[in-house]
Amino acid sequence: MADDLDWNAIIAPGNDAARRATPADEATDGRDDVRSADGDAAQPRSRREARARAAGAARAPRAAEDDPAERPVSPADAPVARDADEVHPEVRALLDDAAPTAGAGTAAAAGGQDGAAGDGGPGSGGGAAGGGGRGSGGRRGRASRPPREPHHRTRGGLIAGIVIVALVLAAGIGAYAFAAPKIQQVVGALTAPKESDDYTGSGTTKVTITIKQGDIGEDVAKTLQRSGVVKTSTAFYKLLLASNDVQFQPGSYALKKHMSAKAALAALQDKDNKVTASIIIPEGTALKDIEAGMVSKAGLSDAEVSAAAKDVGAYGLPSGVTSLEGWLFPATYPINPGWTAKQYFQSMVDTMKQHLAAAGVAEADQEHVIVFASLVQREAGLAADYPKVARVFQNRLDQGMKLQSDATVAYGTGNTHRVTTTDAERNDASNPYNTYQHTGLPPGPISNPGDIAIQAVLHPTLGNWLYFVTVNLETGETVFSDTYAEHQQAVAQFQAWLRANPSYQ
Repeated sequence: MADDLDWNAIIAPGNDAARRATPADEATDGRDDVRSADGDAAQPRSRREARARAAGAARAPRAAEDDPAERPVSPADAPVARDADEVHPEVRALLDDAAPTAGAGTAAAAGGQDGAAGDGGPGSGGGAAGGGGRGSGGRRGRASRPPREPHHRTRGGLIAGIVIVALVLAAGIGAYAFAAPKIQQVVGALTAPKESDDYTGSGTTKVTITIKQGDIGEDVAKTLQRSGVVKTSTAFYKLLLASNDVQFQPGSYALKKHMSAKAALAALQDKDNKVTASIIIPEGTALKDIEAGMVSKAGLSDAEVSAAAKDVGAYGLPSGVTSLEGWLFPATYPINPGWTAKQYFQSMVDTMKQHLAAAGVAEADQEHVIVFASLVQREAGLAADYPKVARVFQNRLDQGMKLQSDATVAYGTGNTHRVTTTDAERNDASNPYNTYQHTGLPPGPISNPGDIAIQAVLHPTLGNWLYFVTVNLETGETVFSDTYAEHQQAVAQFQAWLRANPSYQ
């Protein structure tokens, strides 16, 4: 069967109509020879050659019909089919190894093209008169296999693709939403103007700083920053490294807060700014206020002062003493740039011991005297009243009465700058310093007493007073009473004064 195939007709692209032989191309007498275009007889040809020629003529442009050189002379020279529609139907049938389905439309097309006379079935059509022979496919009575439909993607595949794309987009959006703030922070940090590490100008409020013996430039820079003089120690230290022949003398200097590093350095080099500073402790000052003064005046750090204050056992105090409160004698202490916080505290403790000894207080009685004197120091107003106040408290102690001191209650709440209290504070039994709730002296000193208070405890005025109240906080006028009724009248007098002076409440 392969010998009967017309390769030119089979391989050549084109539709069935283009391959169909025309009366002008085939002889109607049944012979297989054709004539050339000029009428001369050509060499005899087989029908398949004629059909191939006719198919090529129908497919090629007009110029190709006139040029024999354009015709394929062998299967190798034939045009190559570019898609499935250009492959001959029966070649497709051979390749698929399946017989074409005989349908009404396809059978009619096949029978009308090459079917033999009398060989067509229903719907096959008739062949040309006298045009017997095999069909163009080489298989008698069979229709051409219809071309396949092009392959299309299924809807499921399309949906899956859409879902994948959506997931990718969602993941991208989620990643962007997560990363965007981070990126914005980084970009903002890179693009935002850098904040200066230095102040500008010559400063604002006054402040005193101290340069200690042995301090180097880095120590001075830290002291300036800690005191609020310069914005950062780095700015001052960089300027110091870039400066020549800068030397610092130990001592205290009057500077200002919020100075530029350049202004601060110039002020430290100015001898007029050096001052003779000192730590001044007034009578009745509490420990925490003394610590603050050491930081601001002596140029010490909070950490150093706090640690030294907590090391109570380092100062030779009686056993059982748990705080430096009361043991720091109120006085003026010159600044020594080479001193540590412990050295300052030791000087104050030693001074208190000296004054106790001068007052004739035995070492065994020192703690009791200091606690009692600290109470008198906070409660009494005028110096003349100190011995009277001491007498009131001593009379109460002797009679087993509660001292009922507002100053002790206030100290227990952390308020060291007032002596007035509220009903709730006076009723709070959890406060160990609440002498309204607890009998006897408070568990420890509530201030650092001076000589007057110590002497008042050692030598109280004779009297039967059990009550006293200061009725005028500006003048310090105090009323002492023997009975509670008298005391109530004095309290009413004090309350009237408070209403007239609300700023004291």
